[in-house]
Amino acid sequence: MDRQTRPETMRENDVIDLLIQQHALIRELFDEVDRCRGKERKEAFSRLARMLAVHETAEEEIVHPYARRKLVGGDAIVDNRLQEEEEAKELLCRLDEMDATAPGFTQELERLRAAVFAHAAAEERYEFSELKACTSEGQRRAMAVGVKAAEAVAPTHPHPGVTSPAENILMGPPLAIMDRARDLIRKAMGKPESGEG
Repeated sequence: MDRQTRPETMRENDVIDLLIQQHALIRELFDEVDRCRGKERKEAFSRLARMLAVHETAEEEIVHPYARRKLVGGDAIVDNRLQEEEEAKELLCRLDEMDATAPGFTQELERLRAAVFAHAAAEERYEFSELKACTSEGQRRAMAVGVKAAEAVAPTHPHPGVTSPAENILMGPPLAIMDRARDLIRKAMGKPESGEG
């Protein structure tokens, strides 16, 4: 993943703009996986899986807790988003364990795409628009800094069942270290990285 697609290095300084830009990047990454074949498809899927994993971890650590506390009906809004995220994580985890060239991969990828796009649309409509209305520019800038920091240490692969801020704070860095170590070991051994089949 190059510097421009690493979520923690994106230039947007308003958390809403940052997350919406990441949603656009996720759509582009799905399109890239569709266009690619063979080894390139595995690599494209690995980039998509990393982006989804770090994006959702950052939302779970920074954005959802704030929305839960500050928005009218915040608990219901966040609970609905977390349910959607868990469903998407389970699909992503299944795909992460498949070979990107295997029969059935494309069908599962389309299921994931539909779930992720519906989730992003719901976030933008029900959570982000409300957050923008009840926060100052300074608060949104501070949250963007927090999101980027969380994304820098987030796990790089899906871990279903890890959804609470406390679990992410406790498990995020160790899972990220394990994910990165596993990928480095696999690369050193000439094996495909996790998410590459």
